[in-house]
Amino acid sequence: MKPSRDIARLIEIMAALRAPGSGCPWDLQQTFETIAPYTVEEAYEVADAIMRGDRDDLREELGDLLLQVVFHARMAQEQGAFAFGDVVQAITEKLIRRHPHVFGEARDMSPDQVKGLWSRIKAEEKAERAARNGASADQASSHLSSVPAGLPPLLRALRLQARAGDVGFDWNDPMMVLAKIREEADEMADAIARQNAADAEDEIGDLLFAVVNLARHLAVDPDAALRRANAKFERRFRHIERTLAERGRALGEASLEEMEALWTEAKRAERRPGDASRS
Repeated sequence: MKPSRDIARLIEIMAALRAPGSGCPWDLQQTFETIAPYTVEEAYEVADAIMRGDRDDLREELGDLLLQVVFHARMAQEQGAFAFGDVVQAITEKLIRRHPHVFGEARDMSPDQVKGLWSRIKAEEKAERAARNGASADQASSHLSSVPAGLPPLLRALRLQARAGDVGFDWNDPMMVLAKIREEADEMADAIARQNAADAEDEIGDLLFAVVNLARHLAVDPDAALRRANAKFERRFRHIERTLAERGRALGEASLEEMEALWTEAKRAERRPGDASRS
């Protein structure tokens, strides 16, 4: 089977991979549940390619993410639930419905008005869906019900805080959030001192939640910030590895003090002239 720029060929290939008797044994074993983690992973790899500014890699990762959509759609079609065409129809209907200022009679709306309209239409859709699925009145009417439970915890914390902030349940000063972080850190220290593992876990959650809140108030994407921090840690640790290797030493042979000195060396090399504040 030849490759193609046509989405129909991708759908055909996926069908062939899932064909009983002649398909791929691994693909045939998969279910929605086993594929879901790959779907999340591919979305993160798309975000990583964007962060790195690698357009060639972005093309590849978007293809991998599209495969996830085709894979799920194929499994649904096998169960008689829906097919890929139904997925396309659903999203096109949603885009038209949520953009009456483009496809309907509404015109000349500001970005803030568009955002408000989108939120209102989305809330109406959410309520209708909840009613169809037999959700309780509390679940359907909650202001937080539009935040999907399946989001990654960091992103869900951000969305929950933003939704609460929409109705005024929010700090009005980033410094107040910073004070809350310090309060949570003190409670964390107390849990450690008491050697209470359950309380320590709770306090870590509260501390992380508060840090996400500070990021939101500073208009910082906490996921992107943590991704950059991970990359920074990786760069500096690899400097330790390279330098020790050049000295004929293994990681396990170096003292903590020696590794910390190399860490500081890597940190200093990353600083811009006149910048003494970088972590």
